[in-house]
Amino acid sequence: MATLLRKIGLIRLHDRDTEDPKHHQGSFKGSKSNQKNNTKHCNTSSDNNILNPPDTKTKKSEQSNKDKPPGKEKQTSKDIKEKQQVAASKAPATPLQPLVPHRQHCTQVRTRRLMKELQEIKRLADNFITVELADDNLFEWNVKLHQVDRDSALWQDMKDTNTEYILLNISFPDNFPFSPPFMRVLTPRLENGYVLDGGAICMELLTPRGWSSAYTVEAVMRQFAASLVKGQGRICRKTGKSKKSFSRKDAEATFKSLVKTHEKYGWVSPPVSDG
Repeated sequence: MATLLRKIGLIRLHDRDTEDPKHHQGSFKGSKSNQKNNTKHCNTSSDNNILNPPDTKTKKSEQSNKDKPPGKEKQTSKDIKEKQQVAASKAPATPLQPLVPHRQHCTQVRTRRLMKELQEIKRLADNFITVELADDNLFEWNVKLHQVDRDSALWQDMKDTNTEYILLNISFPDNFPFSPPFMRVLTPRLENGYVLDGGAICMELLTPRGWSSAYTVEAVMRQFAASLVKGQGRICRKTGKSKKSFSRKDAEATFKSLVKTHEKYGWVSPPVSDG
């Protein structure tokens, strides 16, 4: 038995001595490389766990931004503006309430001004003109011109025909005194003196360009009396024409025509072809 054990021991020692030492080194190196690979694998996995997730997120966001079509954000802002415009157009229109106070203010200004002028005309000592309201309307006056230059032919005509006054109609617009009144002759029928068809009066100060809010009715009437004499105005005595009364429609049409003519040529004598 002892000899058998000794043989077995000798066989094992023989096997160890006969083994190639390189084989052991290779196996040892292999274990080391496996260990290194295992450590490297762990390091990469840990690195991926810590650093790679944000990188993947940023890459995904960058990729999504690249995938977005250019100008999409601008398009959305345009869409918002268009939607707002459409909503504004569909919204119910607000009533023009501010215009009402404006009109009321204009009416108050016109009323105060005309009331003041009526009082001043009543105080006139020379009885140059007198005023009556047309149909009790404060904004439309019938004005009687009692006096013109006593050395004029027109004054002589008034005496010969027993004409006590020249009657005019004056209507005041909504924005008076900032716009001129419309003035026309009613009776008698006059010739020349810058009185035209329908009783329209050719005076620059009665136009929007020539008018000033500082002008009073009395001042306008005195200017008119002077222009009658300067233009050699006369009372028409021809049969038929003298009985034909002036009309407001003809006066308005004539006044519009003369304003256009004077805007073209200025306030000088226009050519005969233009009337």
